[in-house]
Amino acid sequence: MANAVTDSIDTFFEEHHIEPPRFDYNMKYSLTTLILLFFSFSFIGWIWEVGLHIAQAGEFVNRGVLFGPWLPIYGSGGVMILLLLRRFFHRPVLTFFLNMFLCSGIEYFTSWFLETTKGVRWWDYSGYFLNVNGRICLEGSVIFGLGGCAIIYFLAPFLGNLYKRIIPFLKVLICIILIALFSLDTAHSMIHPNTGEGITDDMKVRELPPAKPKH
Repeated sequence: MANAVTDSIDTFFEEHHIEPPRFDYNMKYSLTTLILLFFSFSFIGWIWEVGLHIAQAGEFVNRGVLFGPWLPIYGSGGVMILLLLRRFFHRPVLTFFLNMFLCSGIEYFTSWFLETTKGVRWWDYSGYFLNVNGRICLEGSVIFGLGGCAIIYFLAPFLGNLYKRIIPFLKVLICIILIALFSLDTAHSMIHPNTGEGITDDMKVRELPPAKPKH
């Protein structure tokens, strides 16, 4: 049955002269491609968070610490998966669990860093099953594991092939523009982070320790 379906799909592509998509999870990514993948994953993460909030609260809210349409925690996680876990890609089940641990570690550290430096939590999983200090939870880790596998075996190879079609000069120019905009957003958000209703309003806010007087 499976072979018949596969043969039918191959026949369809041949009859319509369509090149079927190739998903090579062992694909090597250049620096510029990794930069574009970082911003792609960051944008997809932003779409996911915004869409989830719209579904739950029925309103648009610009999620995240930054003001642009990107959540770098997703971009960083996606790129780190591609760079650090490559040797395990041929073992999908193991890769799934490694994705869980790696991305959960990134999420925990990011939550701790933001709360330590800003005194605010941008997310809190305290009411979720098997959460750790409200920073990570089992449900989120499983989603990260599945999302990481989707990146490795489908999304990254697809986007990698797509980005190969961009002429080198234009590719570098796009990377420079994105990095410049992202850097400006990050610099501004370090002083004036994105906060407000639907972003940090329901999070636990604590007082930062007072600065020590200079003698």
